[in-house]
Order: sequence, then structure tokens, then C-alpha cells
Amino acid sequence: MAETISKEYKTISEISGPLVFVKKTDPVAYKEMVSIRLSDGTMRRGEVLDSSGDIVVVQVFEGTTGIDRDASVRFLGDTMKMPVSKDMLGRVLSGAGEPLDGGARIVPEKELDIVGAAINPWARDNPADFIQTGISTIDGMNTLVRGQKLPIFSAAGLPHNEIALQIARQAKVRGENEEFAVVFIALGITNEEKQMFMKEFERTGALKSAVVFLNLADDPAVERIVTPRLGLTTAEYMAFELGMQVLVIMTDITNYCEALRQVGAAREEVPGRRGYPGYMYTDLAQLYERAGKIKGKKGSITQIPILTMPGSDITHPIPDLSGYITEGQIVLSMDLHRNGIYPPVNVSSSLSRLMGNGTGKGKTREDHKSVSDQLYASYAEGKDLRGLVAIVGKDSLSAKDRKLLDFADVFEDRIVRQGVDEDRSIEETLDLAWEIFTELDIDQLTRIDRKYLEKYLPKK
Repeated sequence: MAETISKEYKTISEISGPLVFVKKTDPVAYKEMVSIRLSDGTMRRGEVLDSSGDIVVVQVFEGTTGIDRDASVRFLGDTMKMPVSKDMLGRVLSGAGEPLDGGARIVPEKELDIVGAAINPWARDNPADFIQTGISTIDGMNTLVRGQKLPIFSAAGLPHNEIALQIARQAKVRGENEEFAVVFIALGITNEEKQMFMKEFERTGALKSAVVFLNLADDPAVERIVTPRLGLTTAEYMAFELGMQVLVIMTDITNYCEALRQVGAAREEVPGRRGYPGYMYTDLAQLYERAGKIKGKKGSITQIPILTMPGSDITHPIPDLSGYITEGQIVLSMDLHRNGIYPPVNVSSSLSRLMGNGTGKGKTREDHKSVSDQLYASYAEGKDLRGLVAIVGKDSLSAKDRKLLDFADVFEDRIVRQGVDEDRSIEETLDLAWEIFTELDIDQLTRIDRKYLEKYLPKK
């Protein structure tokens, strides 16, 4: 049977931002791929954003600079595909999936639709296996489990990129015969940040078990919308077809949402909260919900999306909507950062809703939950006393209250603070917690079962 030759249209009616508006003649599909030939013969790629009316809206990946009404548009009859292969491990790709490391193009074992296939809720398996990041405030108090989506809420000036790299280097699953991989997706980063990411991956050797996608700030906004979908499609292939445990780190989701807003403004859509599109919740859910485990399949996808809260406002639409979709959040603190504490994780505002599924005997250690509860309780009391001391002075406190006040300082200095290259096992984190419990009287350790006190509490 003869192959159908697609038609070329010279019916561009308008060009706005990253969008080209084409007068429709034959029916075309949503998300259909498009090639655009400029008058000088240069080719650009795009995708159909809207085909519901008489005009087809095409978003152009490389930007619309140089495109005029003499350009011809061809609809290719297929959606965008990501070429995937196990040989992708160790590769650095652009936001469009092109090699940036000087290596050859990927020879695909498969080409998969970047939108992915939704996981049937009935087929989803409950996340229940511990992932060790090597960071005490996460492992000990906001534990990450396989298949979870646990975002990091940051703000301008905080070291979220350093934390992202540390997790990418150190994260591991416990258990034999488990293949682990990291898909690192950088969105809208500067050239300086790109160099830092590349240098760190090469310095530590973490690149050999990672696939890195780098979308730069001066790349077109439309490409930024595609980049996480390319990375997540790669993660799905590794997890559900190769049986690997995959951790996806995406930074910075705020840049992704700004790209959504830019495209929405070019389409003259009615804006929602703070000017962001009304469908931003749905769009973010399409990314976040690609994490999970599937019954009968060995692999899993765990996500750590990182976002900077504009104006450090946790009620801003981006962190607000992300919090609805995901299972908790790790919140970074400007106060801790100013005090020179890295990583500046504010455990009081952080939460992992699935922590109970991945901790305890056989997963981490039997005393894990009790230790975490006691750390939270004693630190919270110590922080409250700081406010009181500012009013009445330390001398007005009882001996027990002074111990709690001191405990808050010791907690920040020994549990929260750790080196950029310091990789603590969960056992080291828990043992460290028991060491600092000796700062308190035994009757102040009210959240811990007596059998654990006898077994783990060091003798003074």
C-alpha cells in the first residue's frame, strides 16, 4: 500500500511568542508533530497545541524568530516520541533530548510517546520500601519510600541545587540485586548552574548511573514544557521495562510553571491565580502522577520535584498545588541558612505522609518511628522556649527547660547540619539521635518505648 504523503500548508495567519497560528484545511490531532520550513530552507519542529476551531495552534520548540507567513507547515501524523535504551545511563542530553556530552545520538531500543500511559489506579502498588538519601533530616524524620513523590520547597538564595546534587549522588535502595538509576531533569537553569551540575556529576562518578536532561534559561519556553516529559518517559522505560528502581529529580518546577504561563499568555487564555493558567493543577498532576509502583513489576519511579517559592510564599499557586498532588514536602529554612547550617531543612514544616510505610523492623530499624517522634517533640519544645527566653531571659527557666533549649541547638548542629559530601546511613542517623538524647533527662524521653531506651540509649 502506498504511503500517504502529508500536505504542506502556507496558511500561517499569525505568529505570537512561541506560537504559530495556521488556518485549518484538513483535520489534525492534538499533540501531533509538525515540521515548519522557513523561506531559507531551515527546518523547525513543533507540536499541535489546539485544533478545536478553524485555526490550528502550533507551539514551536526552537522559537518563532525568523518565521514569517511564507513559511510552510507540514503535519506529520504522529506524536512526539522519546528514543530510549539502557545505554542511556551515563548520558547528558539537552532539554530536547539531543546529546550534550559529545557522544553519538541514542540508538533506540524503543521509541515511546512522551505523554506516557496513565497508571491504572487499581494496578498501583502501595509505596513501602525505604530509599536512603544519606541526609539525616530526610531519612530519619521525613523518610522517602519507593514510588513516592516528595517535593522540596525552597526559596531564592537557598542551596536547593546543592541538595539536589547530593541526593543524586548518594541515593540508594537497600537490598540485593536491585538496580538503581537517577534521572536528573534541570529546567530553566543558567549556564553557570549547568557547568556546576556537569562538574559535580563527573567529579563524583554519579553520572554512570544517571541520565541527565539540561534545559537552559535561554532555551525556548516551549522546550521547557517538553523536557520533564522526555525525562519521565526515560524513567518509565527503565522502571517498568528494565525493572530498575528509578529516582527522578526535577529542578526547578517554578521555571516550568513560568513557561506554562508564557505559552498561556501567547494564546490569550483567561488567566487563573497570579496569572498562571487555570489548568496548571492538571498539568502538574500529569507530571507528578507518573511516579509510582505497578503490581507485578519489579521497578518503581520515585520523584523529588524541587521548586523555589516566589517571595518565600508557601501559599503561592505553585507550592500550593504541588502540595495537593504530592505526598508531603521538605521545606528549606532561610533562618537556618543564615546561621550557616547545611542542608537548611526546616523539619517543623516538613512532612512525609508515607514515612510509616517505609520504616520499622526489616525496612530501616525497629526504633526509627519512636526516635523520629521524640526528635520532633523535643525540638519543638526547645524552639518554643527560644521565644520565651527572648522575653524573660534564660535564667528564668527551670533546669529541665534549659536542657530542652540546649537540645534545640544540639539538634540543629548535629542532626540537621552535615557536610555536602557526608553520606549518613540510616543507622548512623539513628545512633546520632540516641547520642543527643543523652542531653535530656530520661523522664523527658516520653515518646520512646522503655525497651528501646534500655537497648539503644548510651550510658552516661
